[in-house]
Amino acid sequence: MKKVWAFFKKEVVLCVAWILAFVSAFFVKPDQEYIKYIDFRTLALLFGLMAIMEGFSKLEVFQWIAEGLLTRVKKVGQLILILMMLCFFFGMLITNDVALIVFVPFTFIILKILGEEYRQKLLVPVVVMQTIAANMGSMLTPIGNPQNMYLCNLGDFGLVEFIKNMLPYTALAFVLLVAWALISGKSASKENSQVVVEFKDPTSLKGKGMFILVYLVLFILCILVVAKVLPYEWVFLAVVVVIGLMDRKVFLKVDYTLLLTFTGFFIFTGNMGRIPQIADALKNLLEQHEVFTTIVSCQFMSNVPAAILLSGFTDRLDVLTITVNVGGLGSLIASMASLISYKYVVKEAPEKKGKYFLTFTVAGICFLIPQLILFFVLH
Repeated sequence: MKKVWAFFKKEVVLCVAWILAFVSAFFVKPDQEYIKYIDFRTLALLFGLMAIMEGFSKLEVFQWIAEGLLTRVKKVGQLILILMMLCFFFGMLITNDVALIVFVPFTFIILKILGEEYRQKLLVPVVVMQTIAANMGSMLTPIGNPQNMYLCNLGDFGLVEFIKNMLPYTALAFVLLVAWALISGKSASKENSQVVVEFKDPTSLKGKGMFILVYLVLFILCILVVAKVLPYEWVFLAVVVVIGLMDRKVFLKVDYTLLLTFTGFFIFTGNMGRIPQIADALKNLLEQHEVFTTIVSCQFMSNVPAAILLSGFTDRLDVLTITVNVGGLGSLIASMASLISYKYVVKEAPEKKGKYFLTFTVAGICFLIPQLILFFVLH
């Protein structure tokens, strides 16, 4: 029983997804329609991109880029800005989850190099802003996070159209993050003191060029699937075969719980759509209070399941895409990627978890309000 409870606490969203799927099956008995609920294109894309990003991480490509940037840092403000922007821009390409998995531990290393004084001052605010940066940067592209992949596939979005839809909100987030970094850097430094970041054993890509090129080609193929240029089946097969031959251990690092979570929610939402009373209630709620419903749903169930649930009851997928991404701000569970950073902080500095939770919540609300104002101005 203890093992079951431990698994539930570790994978709450996965367990909830399948509990809901199981309960909904009592109201809509399993039949041939169930298989139609599952978006295999989204699942195949997620699997492929996660495997490719794990390959890049294993080759230390991201760390090499980060070290190259940070060795040029001279002031605290620059350091904070680079650590945030690594998450912001990489989140657009490697997903917010992967960006945080790569760069938050990297931040702990940097702060240790700088010394205890800077570590005490910067650990919480920098990791909070890295998390917000990853969530806000990732919303620009269809491959930036799981809900975008799903919604882009579900709707009639082209790649360019999707980016145009999200660009104003990403641009606003960028401005707010830069302003925060400059203010925070100035307040954290002593008389604008200089910092020096040196790595004892800099990461090298020597001898890894061919592997990096292969992963890059696979990544481009996935982008072409997102753009609906190539069929997902052939690209999925290419990813499995090529990585399987090159380094099959990469597959062990893929987050299969995310794929199973999606599948559980696909079944649940598919069944909800076949229960007239629930379907009508959700449609009416979204028609009358779409923004409020989406934002609140994200705060309590996170934006990935919110996107899957609500997408079946609205035709305005462009608006839903904006609101579920913006809705990732606010509570710690509004975006499940945010829990990655929280777990790292608890492990690295458990005495700061209370401060981190409070700072993250306040910062999330402060970033959420301007995004909502922008939405109502544009709509």
